[in-house]
Amino acid sequence: MRRLSSLRAVFTVSFAAVAAAVTVLVGFLSYDAAARLVRVDQQTVFAEVVQDLRDQVREHPLQPQDFAVSDPDHDGPLDDIIRPSRTDVQVLGEGGGVVDRGTPPLPVDRHDRAVSEDAVAGKVEEHKDVDVAGDRYRLATVSLGGGRGAVQVAQQFSDTEDLLRELQQRTVLLVGAVVIAAGLFGWWLARRITRRLVRLAGAAEDVARTGHLGIQVPVTGYDEVGRLGRSFDRMLGRLAQSEEDQRRLVQDAGHELRTPLTSLRTNISMLRRIDELPPDAREELVADLALESRELTDLVNELVALAAGQSDTEPVRRLDLAELAEDAVIVARRRTGREITLDVTGDTTVDGRPTALQRAVSNLVENAAKFDRGGTAPIEVVLTGRPGETGGRPGPVRVEVLDRGPGIGEDDLVRVFDRFYRAADARSLPGSGLGLSIVREIATAHGGTPFAHARPGGGTVIGFTTDT
Repeated sequence: MRRLSSLRAVFTVSFAAVAAAVTVLVGFLSYDAAARLVRVDQQTVFAEVVQDLRDQVREHPLQPQDFAVSDPDHDGPLDDIIRPSRTDVQVLGEGGGVVDRGTPPLPVDRHDRAVSEDAVAGKVEEHKDVDVAGDRYRLATVSLGGGRGAVQVAQQFSDTEDLLRELQQRTVLLVGAVVIAAGLFGWWLARRITRRLVRLAGAAEDVARTGHLGIQVPVTGYDEVGRLGRSFDRMLGRLAQSEEDQRRLVQDAGHELRTPLTSLRTNISMLRRIDELPPDAREELVADLALESRELTDLVNELVALAAGQSDTEPVRRLDLAELAEDAVIVARRRTGREITLDVTGDTTVDGRPTALQRAVSNLVENAAKFDRGGTAPIEVVLTGRPGETGGRPGPVRVEVLDRGPGIGEDDLVRVFDRFYRAADARSLPGSGLGLSIVREIATAHGGTPFAHARPGGGTVIGFTTDT
């Protein structure tokens, strides 16, 4: 059996099946109850008529002629039998002969004739199912006593069965109509429910087919389908942004790698004639190769760090940013030989990625040491947390690195965090131009922002905030 291939078909069939099951059950129970009530009611009425007839013949010595002719006042024994039940009555005389035929005539067998000859009044011979003129009857023969004859009372129940059969047919038709209506309503309802899912599936198929992440995702409603559409739209937005970031990173990295690689290729070509060069030129060539290889290594390392920072694979945990800053300061002192101070105020605990945050602080300190070469004033690292005791609740923490270097021009302040950007005064210094862009990426990932401005008295204040 072929499986249903769409959610809409499953909804439609399921709705119709449930409606059919409920309707069939209700229809069957209703018909069964109605049939029982009708049959029991008819049988009860007939039993009461027979019992009334027995009471009459026991109380009064009636003759066959008393039942053969209807009383003009309609209060005779025959009228008492016919009025309540619309029964067919036939009167038997002595020996079982028919005195007054019924309409239609009722059958008389040897048991009925024996009852007509019985000396005891009120004796009954019952026939539950007899054929009279093609119809089904229940028949009872009641003796008059003293061998005077008997009275036959018959009730047609084939018309009742015809009525019940018609009721059954109508019930079946009603069940069929309900099932068809339920199927149509289920199809309409399923179409209404799945319409947005179909559009969402179409958008996903378009993305899979074309690879284009900018496809408009239909988002309507506030139910689960609406939430799914919004989540899918946000996911595509994140993927598109990630794809764009990767594209820009590759383009920028390719552009920045060309210069050191070209220089390395030129110097390597010079190595073929190194024997022809004077000793001073040889030393300079080797020094250039060493410097360029270090710069290339630093550039590759920072590119890897930048890509790793974008992936956000490091787990977030509760940490004290002051402890990370202290570790970064110790390492920077050892690398640069500069005096670096650390000032912490307030609560500096945050939810973050420790390796990324420590790298951000290290990049700021090393950047300050690089641009403040030969400086004698200490490089200051200032952490400003939340004032007082907060019970460990998350909040903003500010990280600042202050130096007394030459400072950054106003035009360069707004671009120092761009990838590979280097001010005109810094292009002769070693570096890749990625250190501060990594700081920006880490700060943004932690809900904060980077900042840079001139320091009163000379130098620069550069840092970032976190809001986690």
